[in-house]
Amino acid sequence: MATPHTLEPEEWERWNTWMRAQQLLLRELDRDLQRDYGISKAEFSVLVTLHRTPGGRMRVGELAESLDWDKSRVAHQLTRMENRGLVGRTGNESSGRRLGIELTAKGRNAAQSAILGHADNIRRYFFDSLSPEQAAAIDAWSRQMVDRAEARSGATADSVDSEDVSRR
Repeated sequence: MATPHTLEPEEWERWNTWMRAQQLLLRELDRDLQRDYGISKAEFSVLVTLHRTPGGRMRVGELAESLDWDKSRVAHQLTRMENRGLVGRTGNESSGRRLGIELTAKGRNAAQSAILGHADNIRRYFFDSLSPEQAAAIDAWSRQMVDRAEARSGATADSVDSEDVSRR
């Protein structure tokens, strides 16, 4: 194992500034989702994941894997969303465990509205402030980071963050 090296003061400053910028960006996006659409980031993640699947339904285990959440987190989130009428069960075992989940009409409408509004907010808070050169640099670095992290973890390209709404 290589000997760890500390960061130079300006590297620590760059890191801390980047982390702070990311926190503030996510906070603003989360606030806007809550204010404009009445949904949390977690709800948005579930809605978008279901929205992009054929028929708007998935097995709960597949949803957990897609979101990279543990099954208990998914189960609790789905119960809250079911109580709000955003999702519904597609089957139950005799134990009462949910086998599948699907978007309701209300959930589909919420997803469609939130995706458009969230995309607009991402553009406003993030893309509109970048020069083409800055955007290209962020893209190149991000792709490199994803490739390196996935190579280390053996992750597949199928695991996509729910914030990636560009394919929807």
